Amino acid sequence: MLQITAHTQYAQPETMISGDEIKKINGSFKGKDIISLDQFSMEDLRILFTLTRKMKEIAVNNEPSSLLAGHIVSLLFFEPSSRTFGSFAAAVKRLGGQTIEIQNPETVSSVSKGESFEDTIRAFEAYSDTIVLRHGIAGSAKQAAEAASSIPVINAGDGNNEHPTQTLLDLYTLYERFGRLNNLTCLFAGDPLNSRVIHSLIRGLSLFKNNTVYLLSPQQLRLTRSDFAYWSARGVRIMEISSEKDIPADCNLWYWTRIQKERFASLEEYNDVAKDRFIVTPRLLCEYASKDMILMDPLPRVGTIDPSVDADERAVYLRSQIRNGLYTRMALLALLLGRC
Repeated sequence: MLQITAHTQYAQPETMISGDEIKKINGSFKGKDIISLDQFSMEDLRILFTLTRKMKEIAVNNEPSSLLAGHIVSLLFFEPSSRTFGSFAAAVKRLGGQTIEIQNPETVSSVSKGESFEDTIRAFEAYSDTIVLRHGIAGSAKQAAEAASSIPVINAGDGNNEHPTQTLLDLYTLYERFGRLNNLTCLFAGDPLNSRVIHSLIRGLSLFKNNTVYLLSPQQLRLTRSDFAYWSARGVRIMEISSEKDIPADCNLWYWTRIQKERFASLEEYNDVAKDRFIVTPRLLCEYASKDMILMDPLPRVGTIDPSVDADERAVYLRSQIRNGLYTRMALLALLLGRC
């Protein structure tokens, strides 16, 4: 059973979106924007995960589906992406829908002529039934949802803020493996300061009781103190470590993220702080990982996991994790468009 943590009052960090500013799912997905994990409850996740299992059957068995027939989804990716972009495109097409696919709108659309972000969003609102947006600026997904008031907007990553659909697939992967989303001990390694994936996954785990998160990173890339206080107040026990020797032996999950070179002021600063700082190797797994844990990575794999680890059965990033991205996004789109 999914068990949600009882919440208390807490201060919002400056980068966070207040739950009062976005519509909760409350068991009804149709027409809702997906901006933040804070919109989801235990029941919402149950609904999504139940449908995700059915979508997995459709995809694995190559079953023809017309669930999204007649629907058009616009994929507007202002930042580079392959997996998120590709999985959303595949999710739409697996269900019989069609896509408008725009990558780097700054160079291939009227944005290059000086068109405002809001006008670009409104134009694609007129063409499609849903917009999937990735953007480099935190808060852009909420801004797009306000501009496109008649159709759902899905946040596919906005700056260093959130990446909710990545977290949905990650939570599903954890639930599928362990049968619960509470009482977990997790290690997140890499870039807690800038990683929207880490921010979103901590947010998702904060919905459930008794979860502990170890954050392995260089000192310079730790969470901001306001974010640390925020998540601690929401019930997640957070432990910050800077050495592999401090990894606890009882982790259920290792979640490795790349240290984001593009977020540094210079290549020299990146090399000094982070290059090749933490890499999963067979030796590291042998010395510090339990036999029952799973190893995940949101990809791309850039200085995170040695390819020799791929053969380890605990490494699920190119197995169940990436496939679950397709299944959860199929389910989410069907729910938002009122087809399930």
